[in-house]
Amino acid sequence: MRITMAQLNPVVGDITGNLKRITELWSICHAQESDLLILSELFLVGYPPRDLLERSAFIDRVNAAIQELIKLSLDYTGTGILFGAPLPTGNSTGHSLYNSALLIYQGEILLTQHKSLLPTYDVFDEARYFEPPASINTIKFKGLRLGISICEDAWNDKDWWRGAVCYNFDPIKELAQKGIDLLVNISASPYFINKEDVRFRLMSKHARNYGVPLIYVNQVGANDELIFDGRSMFIDKDGKMVVLFSAFEEDVQTIITDQKGESGNYYPQNDMQSLYQSLVLGIRDYFRKCGFSRAIIGLSGGIDSAVTACLAVAALGKENVLGISMPSVYSSAGSVDDSRSLAHNLNIDFKIISISDIFSAYLGTLKDHFAGKESDITEENIQARIRGNILMAFANKYGSMVLSTGNKSEIAVGYCTLYGDMCGGLSVLADVSKTMVYELTGYINREQEVIPRATVEKAPSAELKPGQKDQDTLPPYDVLDAILNYYVEENFSAADIIAQGFDAETVQWVIKTVNRNEYKRKQAAPGLKVSSRAFGAGRRMPIAARYDI
Repeated sequence: MRITMAQLNPVVGDITGNLKRITELWSICHAQESDLLILSELFLVGYPPRDLLERSAFIDRVNAAIQELIKLSLDYTGTGILFGAPLPTGNSTGHSLYNSALLIYQGEILLTQHKSLLPTYDVFDEARYFEPPASINTIKFKGLRLGISICEDAWNDKDWWRGAVCYNFDPIKELAQKGIDLLVNISASPYFINKEDVRFRLMSKHARNYGVPLIYVNQVGANDELIFDGRSMFIDKDGKMVVLFSAFEEDVQTIITDQKGESGNYYPQNDMQSLYQSLVLGIRDYFRKCGFSRAIIGLSGGIDSAVTACLAVAALGKENVLGISMPSVYSSAGSVDDSRSLAHNLNIDFKIISISDIFSAYLGTLKDHFAGKESDITEENIQARIRGNILMAFANKYGSMVLSTGNKSEIAVGYCTLYGDMCGGLSVLADVSKTMVYELTGYINREQEVIPRATVEKAPSAELKPGQKDQDTLPPYDVLDAILNYYVEENFSAADIIAQGFDAETVQWVIKTVNRNEYKRKQAAPGLKVSSRAFGAGRRMPIAARYDI
């Protein structure tokens, strides 16, 4: 069978636009005599649609679009289509929708296969909207019996869950036992570093275990915090890769179901390459889908703002990025020079706006009210908030979006100023630790020096008071990031982390500081998710609470 796999980038909620993409591609596939066109999970509405699913008018539009596709299938009589959409359950109890895969051919819906496993961990909240089906079925199509599953249905594997099976039902095993010739999984599987390799090993295992080839079609693109890397694949019955799709870009390919793969022909992307591409895609799609084209970045001369600027240029083009250096009385000459050098290397617009006079005016205004009080973090934060105000003024005046530049390490422990350097429409590095920022810098500079060497080599500093260095307040970043990884991503307790050999006092300080700054993170700009657990939708901690774990 000739099957066209379509790894596309739908826009959440844009039923009209997504339907247009389907019809255009379907016409091409029919002309090329493809037997079946396969698209990703919930393609018709984009993933994740979230509470749009609770609007009855939205579901009515979905149903109308499906009827259009059924009618259109009469024009493309040789080519079927398999795609994802929400469908009403028709039940009077429970949730009113299924997360479904629909197979349409010659004026009929041959099969509606509903998603069985509805994840609620990490960023997923599918049990909020969907019901699981009472049963699953296979379908004979053009001589092959297909077993169709949706994303999480393929992830009930004890090795992935570290020995603790998360679900008591295995849809893939159930389909295989019904006697199938081809496994199909349509997905919207968000990216995190190294997930590509995990995903391949899991899908390859299914193909080997059940002795059938497997088609995996994943969504690509970015929606809010989530980035989808694509990397759709066709695997033969021996678990060997036959076709691997592009990473972080749309890709459409036609495969023949009896093709064979070769051992050793699969190589996952390098971690830094995939991280770089994911963040570029995250920025580009966030701007495009929100209706923005230009970015504004406060350039401090530090490594975080430099990396953010490089990513923004790659995503939006140099003509659409403005860098602003805002020195104060505490800023070193090197910070301005390094910012200027970066802007020159990137060929972006660059402005220098001193905040010294504004800061002096603030201090003068508050002098009588703060009489008898020592200068402290209050004055430091005023400087950060002045800078944030200037950036937002430019954003308003020129219809642009400010990119926040803070990294995951700083955001974790609150080493950032609310309404200051945290302001912006998107926090690019919010899920990238400080140590990983340095690794990413090495990738950016792999062919030539884009980020100045002085920026890389200088000790990190907020430069909000004389001689200030990050490490005066924080543990060394390699120690801090290791502890944060155990606490935030691995859910280790303080005792568990200390047992790994870390200083007890340092561990307790980090954990208490992370917990104490939850209120800041709740008010932060959305951050692009690139780790197995990011702050934001994937980590839902209380603010007004007392806990020490």
